[in-house]
Amino acid sequence: MTDHESRRSAARGASGRRDVLRAGAIGAAAVVAAASLSACSRADEGPVTLEEMQERGYITAAINNEPPFGYIDDDGSVTGAAPELLKEMAAELGIDEVRAESVDWDALIPGLKSGRFDVVAAGMYITPERCEEVSFMEPDYRVQEAFMVPKGNPEELDSYESVAENEDVTIAVLNASVEQGYAETAGVPEGQMETVGGAADAIELLQNDRVDAVALSTFSLNYQLEERELGEDFEVTEGFIPVDENGEEVSPAGGFAFPKENTEVRDEFNGVLSTFKEDGTLRETVEPFGFDESSDPGDLTTEQLCAE
Repeated sequence: MTDHESRRSAARGASGRRDVLRAGAIGAAAVVAAASLSACSRADEGPVTLEEMQERGYITAAINNEPPFGYIDDDGSVTGAAPELLKEMAAELGIDEVRAESVDWDALIPGLKSGRFDVVAAGMYITPERCEEVSFMEPDYRVQEAFMVPKGNPEELDSYESVAENEDVTIAVLNASVEQGYAETAGVPEGQMETVGGAADAIELLQNDRVDAVALSTFSLNYQLEERELGEDFEVTEGFIPVDENGEEVSPAGGFAFPKENTEVRDEFNGVLSTFKEDGTLRETVEPFGFDESSDPGDLTTEQLCAE
Protein backbone atom coordinates (compact mmCIF):
# COMPACT_ATOMS: atom_id res chain seq x y z
CA MET A 1 0.00 0.00 0.00
CA THR A 2 1.38 3.44 -0.94
CA ASP A 3 1.66 6.32 1.54
CA HIS A 4 -1.23 8.05 -0.21
CA GLU A 5 -3.41 4.93 -0.01
CA SER A 6 -2.56 4.52 3.66
CA ARG A 7 -3.60 8.09 4.42
CA ARG A 8 -6.88 7.69 2.55
CA SER A 9 -7.63 4.36 4.23
CA ALA A 10 -7.00 5.77 7.69
CA ALA A 11 -9.04 8.86 7.00
CA ARG A 12 -12.04 6.85 5.82
CA GLY A 13 -12.30 4.81 9.01
CA ALA A 14 -14.07 1.50 9.45
CA SER A 15 -17.52 2.67 8.38
CA GLY A 16 -16.36 4.22 5.08
CA ARG A 17 -16.27 7.89 4.09
CA ARG A 18 -19.38 7.65 1.88
CA ASP A 19 -21.48 6.61 4.88
CA VAL A 20 -20.18 9.53 6.91
CA LEU A 21 -21.17 11.98 4.17
CA ARG A 22 -24.65 10.55 3.98
CA ALA A 23 -25.10 10.34 7.72
CA GLY A 24 -24.29 14.03 7.93
CA ALA A 25 -26.84 14.94 5.28
CA ILE A 26 -29.79 12.61 5.85
CA GLY A 27 -33.08 14.25 5.02
CA ALA A 28 -31.35 17.62 4.58
CA ALA A 29 -33.78 19.04 7.22
CA ALA A 30 -31.44 18.36 10.12
CA VAL A 31 -28.64 20.01 8.23
CA VAL A 32 -30.79 23.06 7.51
CA ALA A 33 -31.30 23.55 11.23
CA ALA A 34 -27.64 23.12 12.06
CA ALA A 35 -26.50 25.50 9.35
CA SER A 36 -29.10 28.11 10.25
CA LEU A 37 -28.17 28.14 13.91
CA SER A 38 -24.54 28.90 13.13
CA ALA A 39 -25.10 31.43 10.34
CA CYS A 40 -25.65 34.54 12.47
CA SER A 41 -22.52 34.11 14.56
CA ARG A 42 -20.23 33.20 11.65
CA ALA A 43 -21.12 36.29 9.64
CA ASP A 44 -19.52 38.45 12.33
CA GLU A 45 -16.67 36.14 13.34
CA GLY A 46 -15.28 35.56 9.85
CA PRO A 47 -14.81 32.31 7.94
CA VAL A 48 -14.12 29.04 9.72
CA THR A 49 -10.44 28.06 9.80
CA LEU A 50 -9.12 24.64 8.88
CA GLU A 51 -8.25 24.02 12.51
CA GLU A 52 -11.81 24.79 13.55
CA MET A 53 -13.19 22.42 10.92
CA GLN A 54 -10.86 19.69 12.15
CA GLU A 55 -11.80 20.28 15.79
CA ARG A 56 -15.55 20.31 15.24
CA GLY A 57 -15.27 17.43 12.78
CA TYR A 58 -17.20 18.72 9.76
CA ILE A 59 -17.43 21.21 6.91
CA THR A 60 -20.76 22.72 5.80
CA ALA A 61 -21.51 22.76 2.07
CA ALA A 62 -24.21 24.18 -0.20
CA ILE A 63 -25.48 22.21 -3.19
CA ASN A 64 -28.26 22.91 -5.70
CA ASN A 65 -29.80 19.44 -6.13
CA GLU A 66 -28.56 19.25 -9.73
CA PRO A 67 -27.47 15.77 -10.84
CA PRO A 68 -24.73 14.82 -11.40
CA PHE A 69 -22.92 17.73 -9.69
CA GLY A 70 -24.60 17.55 -6.29
CA TYR A 71 -28.03 16.24 -5.36
CA ILE A 72 -30.23 14.38 -2.90
CA ASP A 73 -30.86 10.80 -4.00
CA ASP A 74 -33.95 8.64 -3.52
CA ASP A 75 -32.79 7.67 -0.03
CA GLY A 76 -32.59 11.30 1.05
CA SER A 77 -28.79 11.21 1.01
CA VAL A 78 -26.53 13.86 -0.50
CA THR A 79 -24.28 12.63 -3.27
CA GLY A 80 -22.93 13.73 -6.66
CA ALA A 81 -19.52 14.50 -8.13
CA ALA A 82 -18.89 17.65 -6.07
CA PRO A 83 -19.98 16.39 -2.60
CA GLU A 84 -18.14 13.10 -3.09
CA LEU A 85 -14.98 14.91 -4.18
CA LEU A 86 -15.32 17.30 -1.24
CA LYS A 87 -15.65 14.32 1.08
CA GLU A 88 -12.41 12.81 -0.23
CA MET A 89 -10.50 16.09 0.04
CA ALA A 90 -11.86 16.81 3.53
CA ALA A 91 -10.77 13.36 4.69
CA GLU A 92 -7.22 14.08 3.55
CA LEU A 93 -7.26 17.22 5.68
CA GLY A 94 -8.57 15.48 8.78
CA ILE A 95 -12.18 16.66 8.53
CA ASP A 96 -14.49 13.78 9.39
CA GLU A 97 -17.80 14.82 7.86
CA VAL A 98 -19.46 16.84 5.10
CA ARG A 99 -22.80 18.41 6.04
CA ALA A 100 -24.63 19.53 2.93
CA GLU A 101 -27.79 21.50 2.32
CA SER A 102 -29.63 21.99 -0.98
CA VAL A 103 -30.68 25.56 -1.81
CA ASP A 104 -31.83 27.46 -4.89
CA TRP A 105 -29.05 28.40 -7.28
CA ASP A 106 -29.32 32.13 -6.61
CA ALA A 107 -28.97 31.48 -2.86
CA LEU A 108 -25.61 29.67 -3.10
CA ILE A 109 -23.27 32.67 -3.10
CA PRO A 110 -25.35 34.78 -0.68
CA GLY A 111 -25.40 31.82 1.73
CA LEU A 112 -21.63 31.46 1.45
CA LYS A 113 -21.02 35.16 1.99
CA SER A 114 -23.31 35.30 5.01
CA GLY A 115 -21.43 32.51 6.76
CA ARG A 116 -24.23 29.99 6.42
CA PHE A 117 -21.91 27.63 4.52
CA ASP A 118 -18.17 27.01 4.47
CA VAL A 119 -18.07 26.06 0.79
CA VAL A 120 -20.24 25.82 -2.31
CA ALA A 121 -20.03 22.29 -3.73
CA ALA A 122 -22.39 22.62 -6.69
CA GLY A 123 -20.14 22.42 -9.73
CA MET A 124 -20.30 26.20 -10.00
CA TYR A 125 -18.77 27.68 -13.15
CA ILE A 126 -15.84 29.99 -12.51
CA THR A 127 -16.57 33.41 -14.06
CA PRO A 128 -15.02 36.87 -13.66
CA GLU A 129 -18.22 38.17 -12.05
CA ARG A 130 -18.29 35.41 -9.45
CA CYS A 131 -14.57 35.78 -8.81
CA GLU A 132 -15.37 39.25 -7.46
CA GLU A 133 -17.59 37.69 -4.81
CA VAL A 134 -16.00 34.37 -3.83
CA SER A 135 -12.65 32.61 -3.74
CA PHE A 136 -12.61 29.70 -6.19
CA MET A 137 -10.39 26.65 -6.02
CA GLU A 138 -8.67 25.52 -9.19
CA PRO A 139 -11.15 24.00 -11.68
CA ASP A 140 -11.88 20.30 -11.27
CA TYR A 141 -13.86 19.93 -14.50
CA ARG A 142 -14.66 21.58 -17.81
CA VAL A 143 -17.72 21.02 -19.94
CA GLN A 144 -19.77 22.18 -22.90
CA GLU A 145 -23.27 23.62 -22.97
CA ALA A 146 -26.30 21.84 -24.44
CA PHE A 147 -30.09 21.81 -24.53
CA MET A 148 -32.57 19.14 -23.56
CA VAL A 149 -35.29 19.27 -26.20
CA PRO A 150 -38.22 17.16 -27.43
CA LYS A 151 -37.19 14.16 -29.50
CA GLY A 152 -36.09 15.23 -32.95
CA ASN A 153 -35.23 18.78 -31.84
CA PRO A 154 -38.20 20.32 -33.70
CA GLU A 155 -36.97 23.90 -33.19
CA GLU A 156 -33.47 22.98 -34.46
CA LEU A 157 -31.72 24.55 -31.47
CA ASP A 158 -27.93 24.24 -31.42
CA SER A 159 -26.75 27.43 -29.68
CA TYR A 160 -28.06 30.34 -27.67
CA GLU A 161 -28.00 32.38 -30.87
CA SER A 162 -30.46 29.93 -32.43
CA VAL A 163 -32.84 30.66 -29.55
CA ALA A 164 -32.50 34.42 -30.03
CA GLU A 165 -33.26 34.04 -33.72
CA ASN A 166 -36.64 32.40 -33.06
CA GLU A 167 -38.93 34.61 -31.00
CA ASP A 168 -41.38 31.75 -30.53
CA VAL A 169 -38.85 29.64 -28.59
CA THR A 170 -38.67 29.69 -24.79
CA ILE A 171 -35.90 28.08 -22.74
CA ALA A 172 -35.58 27.28 -19.02
CA VAL A 173 -32.44 28.44 -17.20
CA LEU A 174 -31.39 28.50 -13.56
CA ASN A 175 -31.74 31.94 -12.02
CA ALA A 176 -28.34 33.69 -11.69
CA SER A 177 -26.67 30.87 -13.67
CA VAL A 178 -24.07 31.14 -16.41
CA GLU A 179 -26.68 29.78 -18.82
CA GLN A 180 -28.81 32.82 -18.13
CA GLY A 181 -25.81 35.04 -18.81
CA TYR A 182 -24.85 33.16 -21.97
CA ALA A 183 -28.41 33.52 -23.27
CA GLU A 184 -28.52 37.25 -22.52
CA THR A 185 -25.16 37.76 -24.25
CA ALA A 186 -26.48 35.93 -27.32
CA GLY A 187 -29.45 38.30 -27.46
CA VAL A 188 -32.14 36.08 -25.96
CA PRO A 189 -34.71 38.48 -24.48
CA GLU A 190 -36.05 38.08 -20.96
CA GLY A 191 -39.44 37.08 -22.33
CA GLN A 192 -37.94 33.97 -23.93
CA MET A 193 -36.43 32.71 -20.67
CA GLU A 194 -38.10 30.98 -17.75
CA THR A 195 -35.88 31.23 -14.66
CA VAL A 196 -36.08 28.50 -12.03
CA GLY A 197 -34.33 27.55 -8.80
CA GLY A 198 -33.14 24.09 -9.77
CA ALA A 199 -32.64 21.63 -12.61
CA ALA A 200 -35.61 19.49 -11.62
CA ASP A 201 -37.89 22.52 -11.96
CA ALA A 202 -36.49 23.28 -15.41
CA ILE A 203 -37.06 19.75 -16.68
CA GLU A 204 -40.57 19.76 -15.25
CA LEU A 205 -41.32 22.85 -17.36
CA LEU A 206 -40.10 21.00 -20.44
CA GLN A 207 -42.16 17.93 -19.63
CA ASN A 208 -45.25 20.10 -19.23
CA ASP A 209 -44.67 21.84 -22.60
CA ARG A 210 -44.13 25.19 -20.91
CA VAL A 211 -40.69 25.65 -22.51
CA ASP A 212 -39.07 24.35 -25.68
CA ALA A 213 -35.71 23.53 -24.13
CA VAL A 214 -33.67 23.35 -20.93
CA ALA A 215 -30.19 24.90 -21.00
CA LEU A 216 -27.52 23.29 -18.81
CA SER A 217 -24.18 21.53 -19.16
CA THR A 218 -23.85 18.41 -21.30
CA PHE A 219 -23.01 16.26 -18.27
CA SER A 220 -26.00 17.46 -16.28
CA LEU A 221 -28.48 16.98 -19.11
CA ASN A 222 -27.16 13.60 -20.30
CA TYR A 223 -27.07 12.27 -16.75
CA GLN A 224 -30.63 13.33 -16.07
CA LEU A 225 -31.86 12.05 -19.42
CA GLU A 226 -30.58 8.60 -18.49
CA GLU A 227 -31.44 8.60 -14.78
CA ARG A 228 -34.98 9.87 -15.32
CA GLU A 229 -35.47 7.57 -18.33
CA LEU A 230 -36.57 10.47 -20.51
CA GLY A 231 -35.00 9.21 -23.73
CA GLU A 232 -38.29 8.14 -25.27
CA ASP A 233 -39.59 11.71 -25.41
CA PHE A 234 -36.52 13.94 -25.16
CA GLU A 235 -32.91 14.20 -26.28
CA VAL A 236 -29.82 16.26 -25.52
CA THR A 237 -28.33 18.33 -28.31
CA GLU A 238 -24.69 18.17 -29.28
CA GLY A 239 -22.49 20.15 -26.92
CA PHE A 240 -21.32 23.62 -27.90
CA ILE A 241 -19.08 26.38 -26.54
CA PRO A 242 -20.81 29.74 -25.86
CA VAL A 243 -19.24 33.05 -26.87
CA ASP A 244 -18.86 36.31 -24.99
CA GLU A 245 -19.94 39.80 -26.04
CA ASN A 246 -16.86 40.03 -28.27
CA GLY A 247 -17.64 36.79 -30.07
CA GLU A 248 -14.79 34.96 -28.32
CA GLU A 249 -15.34 31.43 -27.03
CA VAL A 250 -15.61 31.14 -23.25
CA SER A 251 -14.32 28.25 -21.15
CA PRO A 252 -17.13 26.61 -19.18
CA ALA A 253 -15.27 25.12 -16.22
CA GLY A 254 -16.03 25.01 -12.54
CA GLY A 255 -15.00 24.16 -9.04
CA PHE A 256 -15.53 24.76 -5.34
CA ALA A 257 -16.10 28.23 -3.95
CA PHE A 258 -14.98 29.48 -0.53
CA PRO A 259 -15.66 32.86 1.08
CA LYS A 260 -13.63 35.61 -0.56
CA GLU A 261 -11.39 36.10 2.48
CA ASN A 262 -10.86 32.41 3.20
CA THR A 263 -7.87 31.87 0.94
CA GLU A 264 -6.01 29.85 3.59
CA VAL A 265 -8.54 27.02 3.62
CA ARG A 266 -8.96 27.26 -0.14
CA ASP A 267 -5.23 26.79 -0.62
CA GLU A 268 -5.19 23.74 1.66
CA PHE A 269 -7.94 22.13 -0.40
CA ASN A 270 -6.18 23.15 -3.62
CA GLY A 271 -3.12 21.23 -2.49
CA VAL A 272 -5.16 18.08 -2.06
CA LEU A 273 -6.93 18.61 -5.39
CA SER A 274 -3.57 18.94 -7.15
CA THR A 275 -2.52 15.56 -5.77
CA PHE A 276 -5.84 14.03 -6.76
CA LYS A 277 -5.39 15.25 -10.33
CA GLU A 278 -1.95 13.66 -10.49
CA ASP A 279 -2.72 10.30 -8.86
CA GLY A 280 -6.07 9.69 -10.56
CA THR A 281 -8.29 10.13 -7.50
CA LEU A 282 -10.16 13.00 -9.16
CA ARG A 283 -11.14 10.88 -12.17
CA GLU A 284 -11.91 7.86 -9.98
CA THR A 285 -14.26 9.92 -7.81
CA VAL A 286 -16.27 11.65 -10.54
CA GLU A 287 -16.47 8.85 -13.13
CA PRO A 288 -19.51 7.18 -11.50
CA PHE A 289 -21.41 10.40 -12.20
CA GLY A 290 -20.73 10.42 -15.94
CA PHE A 291 -17.59 12.57 -16.01
CA ASP A 292 -15.09 11.11 -18.47
CA GLU A 293 -11.77 12.23 -19.93
CA SER A 294 -13.51 15.07 -21.76
CA SER A 295 -14.16 16.72 -18.37
CA ASP A 296 -10.44 16.99 -17.56
CA PRO A 297 -9.65 20.69 -16.97
CA GLY A 298 -6.08 20.17 -18.18
CA ASP A 299 -3.86 23.21 -17.64
CA LEU A 300 -6.81 25.59 -17.30
CA THR A 301 -6.46 27.75 -14.18
CA THR A 302 -8.77 29.81 -12.01
CA GLU A 303 -6.62 32.85 -12.74
CA GLN A 304 -7.35 32.46 -16.45
CA LEU A 305 -11.07 31.92 -15.89
CA CYS A 306 -11.36 34.92 -13.59
CA ALA A 307 -9.67 37.13 -16.18
CA GLU A 308 -11.80 36.13 -19.18
